[in-house]
Amino acid sequence: MLPSAADYWLVRFAFQRGLALIYLLAFLVAANQFRPLAGEDGLLPLEEYVEGTSFSERPSLFYFVPSDRAIGLAAWTGVGLSAVALLAGPYWLPTPYAVPASMLLWLVLWGLYQSFVNAGRIFYGYGWESMLLETGFLAVFLGAGPSQPPVVVIWLLKWLVFRNMFGAGLIKIRGDDCWRDLTCLDYHYETQPMPNPLSWVAHHLPDRFHRAETLGNHVVELAVPFLYFAPQPFAAVGGIATIGFQGWLMLTGNFAFLNALTLVQSLALFSDGVVTAVLPIAAPATAATPAWLSALSVLLGILVVALSIRPVANMLSESQVMNTAFDPLKLVNTYGAFGSVTTDRYQLVIEGTDATNPTENDWQAYETKGQPVRTDERPPQWAPYHLRLDWQLWFAAMRPQPSRRQRWLGGLLAALFANDPDTLSLLRSNPFPDEPPEKIRVIRYRYRFTTAAERAETGDWWRRERVGTYVGPLSQAELQAGGIARQQRRVRR
Repeated sequence: MLPSAADYWLVRFAFQRGLALIYLLAFLVAANQFRPLAGEDGLLPLEEYVEGTSFSERPSLFYFVPSDRAIGLAAWTGVGLSAVALLAGPYWLPTPYAVPASMLLWLVLWGLYQSFVNAGRIFYGYGWESMLLETGFLAVFLGAGPSQPPVVVIWLLKWLVFRNMFGAGLIKIRGDDCWRDLTCLDYHYETQPMPNPLSWVAHHLPDRFHRAETLGNHVVELAVPFLYFAPQPFAAVGGIATIGFQGWLMLTGNFAFLNALTLVQSLALFSDGVVTAVLPIAAPATAATPAWLSALSVLLGILVVALSIRPVANMLSESQVMNTAFDPLKLVNTYGAFGSVTTDRYQLVIEGTDATNPTENDWQAYETKGQPVRTDERPPQWAPYHLRLDWQLWFAAMRPQPSRRQRWLGGLLAALFANDPDTLSLLRSNPFPDEPPEKIRVIRYRYRFTTAAERAETGDWWRRERVGTYVGPLSQAELQAGGIARQQRRVRR
């Protein structure tokens, strides 16, 4: 027998505020980064999105208003509305007004963020983007004020976090051999997209600990999710395990808002009875769920079940694909992460020089905000904030030369030759603040964490060795003449 809606008022209260905080961070990222990445003059210009797709395939407000002004207005509107949802919102309005006002608020947030995801292309091509959209769409139907939330929507949230966790578990156990022989975490903390201050410590934990935590990863992702649908307190036990797992990932890595969003989703695994049994709070008096909202939630459930067919088929397939949407609005998606783990960390370092005929000593590095460049600098903490350029640099470094997917790199180098302030805002430092460089190159390094002895002796966090030249050296004229494109053609041959 399903719990009553009265069992989830506190759960909804916490869930909505957690989701509002994630939306707030996501829109702040868009306000700060979208224009230099994918705006009018971005690394992937917005015009390419408008000319290269149809609205029905990738719906976005920017399809009709492709301008930086519209981007800024949408991003800061999202920030403002997220703050309203976080701090006050329509939750305390009388019941006849609270629910419609809440639905409108969450629907606008969802539509605005949909616009950024679809127009952002590769810079927004991460699983947590579609996951935020799917979660945000379900939030539209949770209701507000003193009315109780529809139980159907709570169970749809459980279904979402189940696909999130179980899909991640399946992609691992089917993927890299190291997940099956329990050695993946010997490398993960060092080679993950963006290590954080505790990654060095986690990397140097004993091998026995890494074996145990890899096994624990499989338990949490493949067995625990089935508790989500069990009666209380078993569902809450599953929620505690999932939240603890996500907390460990947040402590030891920078995975944007993926872990924070999964943690917020996991709140649906609790009930007010569980919460009030362990915390000194009480749920207020509530009113029944409006009949029309209950009816809408049933229709929503039918829609989600129908749209779940393809994601479930993919999840159960031997050729499972992770982080894929099956409808243009990304209402029901498939998820997964780290189906394979690299054993070596490759890193791109962009360097410039003001010398016409430079020697090795003439090159100076542009420092990024999250990716390691200097070997003596401790990895920073950025998550749940998302450094989108840094993530793409990590993906790009996996190949010895740029491919078609890295065509944004030409725009980045061109912007550095112009000392473009918007693009430079994506980086930590500009070694040429007065005049742009004469030449630029991109060097590919292999990085590894220092050992405890090396760290004690030198204070360094990293050791690195050069393994190749990724791009260049190029002058501005050579770049404009298609230097990177010629390099890509050579790679394809």
